[in-house]
Amino acid sequence: MQIELFSEILTSLKRNKLRTFLTGFSIAWGIFMLIVLLAAGNGLKNGVTSNFASLTLNKLKLFASRTSIPYDGYPTGRKITMNNSDSIFMANSFVEIDQVIPIYTLGYKTLYNQKKYASGEVTAVLPAYFNMESIDFLYGRTINPLDIQEKRKVIVICKKDAELLFASQDVIGRNVVIDNIVFQVIGVYSSNDRYSWRTESFVPLSTAQTIYNNTNQFEQMICTLNGLTTATENDSFNLKLQHRLSAKHKYHPDDNRAIFIWNSLKDYLQTMKIFSAISIFVWIIGLGTLIAGIVGVSNIMLITVRERTKEFGVRKALGAKPSSIIRMIIAESLVVTASFGYIGMLFGVIITEAIHKFMMSGAQANEGGMPVIFQNPTVDIGIALAATFILIIAGVIAGYFPARKAVAIKPIEALKYE
Repeated sequence: MQIELFSEILTSLKRNKLRTFLTGFSIAWGIFMLIVLLAAGNGLKNGVTSNFASLTLNKLKLFASRTSIPYDGYPTGRKITMNNSDSIFMANSFVEIDQVIPIYTLGYKTLYNQKKYASGEVTAVLPAYFNMESIDFLYGRTINPLDIQEKRKVIVICKKDAELLFASQDVIGRNVVIDNIVFQVIGVYSSNDRYSWRTESFVPLSTAQTIYNNTNQFEQMICTLNGLTTATENDSFNLKLQHRLSAKHKYHPDDNRAIFIWNSLKDYLQTMKIFSAISIFVWIIGLGTLIAGIVGVSNIMLITVRERTKEFGVRKALGAKPSSIIRMIIAESLVVTASFGYIGMLFGVIITEAIHKFMMSGAQANEGGMPVIFQNPTVDIGIALAATFILIIAGVIAGYFPARKAVAIKPIEALKYE
């Protein structure tokens, strides 16, 4: 009985190929678009979140610049500089601050060794900087307190510069020249762990301050924070910090450009809020596509049953029971929706995986450590199955009620349908 029913269903579907294709396409397209949209949203969110994962989320960065608001007789455009007293002030004045690291950027420099050259940013830091920024060392060591104390001319370079300058792994203890000053290489780190489009080298802060400005000045500072977990708490602390710094450096308290403050946790929370809005939007689009598929399936099933009213009359005239005709319509709906729903789900997974592999291959080929923006485009299998189930139910309902109405018509009247 089951084999005969299945054979009859296949015969009916083959006899109406265009109708079967249109019904199946509506189902497959709805499932396919839902999976692709949800996977794309998750992939984008996972990619951005993975970039934050390698950063210290409770981190604050300060950038000294120029004033943009006149204050207390001082004109706009006045250059603000920070020095070692600012790092002491930050550490002692705010219980929310755990650690303070001054940064002195020397700018874009050329490193050379005999006839080989490499270019990139050179940054002067303290030993704690490397742990705070999660820099992965390949060999050698980081800058240590003795380097700072003795103002040693040592340097940490990235893997790319090591290959350009020395063409081997035997680089520790070798020399590079920057601005006619000889620095000894003490360590090499993996440049792919730096989310930057440029290479970067590191020297002791005290050495750079002595050589390049003969003062204790710097223009950047990194601080780790403690106990601030919400955007409101971070906003409140940023405001307090801005007022204290403006009083110390004599600029307007509302002048955010004089010393720009970047809060990593606040930035992360804002990014997650944006992705929450994007997720809602993606869900709306996906559900809209699914509803369009349901409407398409329902319309086609209604038309299908109406077109087959004469066929149902013939079946009843030959002795078929109304229940058997309804069962056949429901079975056809189940076969079409389930099979094409699976096809749509399969193609959705294939496309998202293909996009994922393409994006990851591009990221791996990038030698500059460009941030990954698309990663692991996953979709809960339960969502895909639920969407397919909804389409199946819609198809069954759309076929059941008109079929029930059609089989209630007397055979002689049903035969008159064209």
